[in-house]
Amino acid sequence: MRFEGTSNYVATDDLKVAVNAAITLERPLLVKGEPGTGKTVLAIEVAKALGAPLIEWHIKSTTKAHQGLYEYDAVMRLRDSQLGDPRATDIKNYIKKGKLWEAFESDVRPILLIDEVDKADIEFPNDLLQELDRMEFYCYETNETIKAKVRPLVIITSNNEKELPDAFLRRCFFHYIKFPDAETMKTIVDVHFPGLKKELLGAALKTFYDVRNLPGLKKKPSTSELLDWLKLLVAEDIPLEALHSKDEKVSVPPLVGALLKNEQDVTLFEKLVFMQRHNR
Repeated sequence: MRFEGTSNYVATDDLKVAVNAAITLERPLLVKGEPGTGKTVLAIEVAKALGAPLIEWHIKSTTKAHQGLYEYDAVMRLRDSQLGDPRATDIKNYIKKGKLWEAFESDVRPILLIDEVDKADIEFPNDLLQELDRMEFYCYETNETIKAKVRPLVIITSNNEKELPDAFLRRCFFHYIKFPDAETMKTIVDVHFPGLKKELLGAALKTFYDVRNLPGLKKKPSTSELLDWLKLLVAEDIPLEALHSKDEKVSVPPLVGALLKNEQDVTLFEKLVFMQRHNR
């Protein structure tokens, strides 16, 4: 199993090395980076490239580690028992398998995505240490140990909202997805918009990086937002002239709401443009 990228996902050389290192070491791959840099999509594309089943576990602030193993619905079983339902005699009917259990049951090596692990409680990663290390866990209700048939490739994403425990980090291979430079971004855009005119792409990228490099932005626009913006520019048939300022100064781009996502950043950007126009 080696990952060499796909036609739909531009993977840098260091990212390919990280994925293949995690495969070789049989350790979880912890991927960090700005929101919108393709961390979640990476797992999807790795699964496609390797022809492996993808099991996705999207973490919320309320998610608990045991939910990834299984959940036992004792209330439902009690109710069924009181109603004389024959299902109540078998406790397995009330065990809901979690994503780890699902991955452990796979006959071929699956890709297990644990998405945005830093959204959960700080103890969440620690509560999964043994399961991710030994690739097994014990189900008390059925008195059985669930072991992975084939060790899954675990890809864990984080937006750096919380610091992760050292014991958890020690068990992972780490990779930080850097924000793409202009040349890499051109390659990414070409995958999604192969027929885009070079002049429009050049002007759009200049505007995008001008906006992104504005100091003081609360949320810098990401790769996914650039792609959304380009899709709108093409759909609305925005002329090339609308993206060109008459000088080298920053101007308010059309459909800026696709790039800037809060009022503070829009206001800051508009103030900068206003100040530049009056300082000529």
